[in-house]
Amino acid sequence: MSVVEQYARAHIVTDTDVQVLDERGAIPVVLRYDPEADPQVVRMRLPGPHEWSLSRSLLEQGLRAPASSGDVRVWPCGRVQAVVEFHSAQGVSVVQFDTKALMRFLRRTYLAAAPVEREAELRR
Repeated sequence: MSVVEQYARAHIVTDTDVQVLDERGAIPVVLRYDPEADPQVVRMRLPGPHEWSLSRSLLEQGLRAPASSGDVRVWPCGRVQAVVEFHSAQGVSVVQFDTKALMRFLRRTYLAAAPVEREAELRR
């Protein structure tokens, strides 16, 4: 059971205190999944102290149609992009990703989770 970590580039769509932009106006984002810690949760870490947790199923649903749960909303933006919106006491962060990067990450999480899910079923 291995942790899945993938680096991606994203665009901040709203005002925020994230100041680490590359030459294309993108920010580095770390997508992380640990099937042993919680097989239903993925994490997105933006530069600085910005880390968000959301359900893996919400991320997957949001790539096809608007979906939300609590303080997180995900929706497709055209054919090749997706938007993730995070609400907190500090405000709202809206981040735009290439859908391919998120889909590649999700595929890797399902491969990593397969042994954990099989082991859990055997214990039942």
